[in-house]
Amino acid sequence: MHKEKETLIFGIRATIEAIDSDKSLNRVFIQRGLNNKNGFELIKKLNKKSIEISYVPIEKLNRLTPKNHQGVVATISPIDFLSIDDLSNLINSKSENLSILILDQLSDVRNFGAIVRTAECTGVDCIVIQSSGSAPVNGDTIKTSSGAIFNVPICKVSHIKDAIFLLKQHDIEVYGASEKSEKDIYETNFNNRQAIIMGSEGKGLSNSVINLCDHLIKIPLYGKIESLNVSVACGTILYEMVRQKNY
Repeated sequence: MHKEKETLIFGIRATIEAIDSDKSLNRVFIQRGLNNKNGFELIKKLNKKSIEISYVPIEKLNRLTPKNHQGVVATISPIDFLSIDDLSNLINSKSENLSILILDQLSDVRNFGAIVRTAECTGVDCIVIQSSGSAPVNGDTIKTSSGAIFNVPICKVSHIKDAIFLLKQHDIEVYGASEKSEKDIYETNFNNRQAIIMGSEGKGLSNSVINLCDHLIKIPLYGKIESLNVSVACGTILYEMVRQKNY
């Protein structure tokens, strides 16, 4: 089930009700200096759900909507995200040929959309993202993914580590893409139940995530440029997995 486009909501009470109804909020814009009881209640709920907050001047909110926003404007995602319990159920439902893609705080919307498109084409079963610091699912994501965003389940977790620990409980091999690896993807034998972790555009994988990986892998580079665009790198790795599975 999916919605056709991102929905804008405004007002403190409306946003609180959206949270209490488990709506998938992309981002919440709150007026700087907002200082009232309901505002504090909203912020507390947002922090508990690990929903990203952007504190902005009132002019920003006025540009987003001419309505009486009470210092709060939020966007609802056009898709419904899986919970970590849903991810566990998905893993249990597939005894073999399971592929999970984890994005470690990848923040560029167009890269995200391109990765989702490739993931759909290569048969990835689920994409995992973190609640804070990750690219939102919005109109740009839908366009860049060519609609693939509606075909690949996306799980949103409070922390990437939560998903990694879950995968390890299910004996799923975790491969982290990192230039620190001494082994490239063509020397790697992927099995039929694995997860690939891709890092953010500028920083790559965080050290805490690297330490949890079962294997580190890299793509061999022969030119003068030291790295590939993350969406290109992700596609290269996913299609090497497809090649190994089919040949």
